[in-house]
Amino acid sequence: MESLKFRTSFAGSIGNLLEWYDFAVFGYFAPFIGAQFFPTDDPMSALINTFGVFAAGYLARPIGGVLFGQIGDRLGRTRALQLSIFLMAVPTTLITFVPTHATVGVLAPVLLVILRLAQGISVGGEFIGSCCYLVEAAPSGRRGFFGSWSTFGTIGGMLLGSAVATLLQDVLSTEQLHAWGWRLPFLGGLLVGVVGWQMRRGTQETPEFVRLQDAGQIEQSPALEALREMPLPVLQVAGIVLLFGVGIYTLFVWMPTYLTHFVKPPVPHALLINTLCMVLLIATMPIAGLLADRFGYKSILAIGALATGILVYPLFRWIDSGTTVGTAVSLAIFALINGHIQGAMPVAMAELFPARLRYSAMAIGYNITLALFGGTAPLVVTWMIKTSGNLAAPAWYLLVVAAVTFVASLTIRPHQENQVSAAIGVEMRSTGH
Repeated sequence: MESLKFRTSFAGSIGNLLEWYDFAVFGYFAPFIGAQFFPTDDPMSALINTFGVFAAGYLARPIGGVLFGQIGDRLGRTRALQLSIFLMAVPTTLITFVPTHATVGVLAPVLLVILRLAQGISVGGEFIGSCCYLVEAAPSGRRGFFGSWSTFGTIGGMLLGSAVATLLQDVLSTEQLHAWGWRLPFLGGLLVGVVGWQMRRGTQETPEFVRLQDAGQIEQSPALEALREMPLPVLQVAGIVLLFGVGIYTLFVWMPTYLTHFVKPPVPHALLINTLCMVLLIATMPIAGLLADRFGYKSILAIGALATGILVYPLFRWIDSGTTVGTAVSLAIFALINGHIQGAMPVAMAELFPARLRYSAMAIGYNITLALFGGTAPLVVTWMIKTSGNLAAPAWYLLVVAAVTFVASLTIRPHQENQVSAAIGVEMRSTGH
């Protein structure tokens, strides 16, 4: 039984890890990509253009969410997960070979945007599929813990991308990185296609989806039904994930660029600090999942959002001092807080909806929010600093976002179908079954 639980968690998170490595590594190499695809005398403008391309991948996420939600709610969670990982492999690998502006002119950024859009479609279905699969496959009373492995895989992929970026910047010169070194991490697309497909090919469908099939309760238009029947829970998902989306891309994807291109003097070993803090971040997530099972995901989410709102400005001011110690401690605190939010988030989203609409409903609320606010976060905070001249300007953005997530966390209630399942689970544990 324990080996089956491990296989379930690993299969649900490994593809997430590999996909998000490919998707996030773009952010870590943004300064180098910007110089190759948006040549300009103003490095800041090139960086803003590059983060605009980064955001373009998020604009396709709602499309991917609807597409894979349809597949997941009609054909099964495992089918959607197998297809999403395959779809990520092709454009990621092609980024390795895409020509630069010096070679083909304006066609270069156009091709880059197209490939990022294809990546966004894939990621739009991957994370939500992972959440659904892990929560639905979890034993009674362990949905929080099992669901936390979906965000574990997501941030694990970002951590892997950060580690690869750190390694390459240590072993290659700046000239080599600008010329060809930035391409190397995207070869990971081949790994996505081979390893991820093999890991998920033999996974079993979740018991909840099998019951839907047996009962003939498969929705033919789950996205439309979700918007018609449950618009408020879809909005609650958007509020829950808002801090996750803005926070993760501001504090851990964009942060190395901030530490090396904005803070004066630049913080030494910025990528290494970022990598180590992301280790702490992912280590916190399963703990948060266990706490969500014990004390309720609503409490864990609300406390995390409140702590972010209180601490974000003073921590940013400490980072702006440019000291290694101040940066490391501040990012470690951010990692602990954000890890609790992310660990409790998957089960909180999943339990808002009945199984027949879950994939599509979650995908709509999650992906629209990440498209509008998550993927644009590096672009927005870079613009805020440029226009205001205030290095701590991103803190005010995060403060507002934290307030929205705090309010949303206080309003969530599990769907009646999930309340009944939870009550049955409590009764079974109390009787020893």
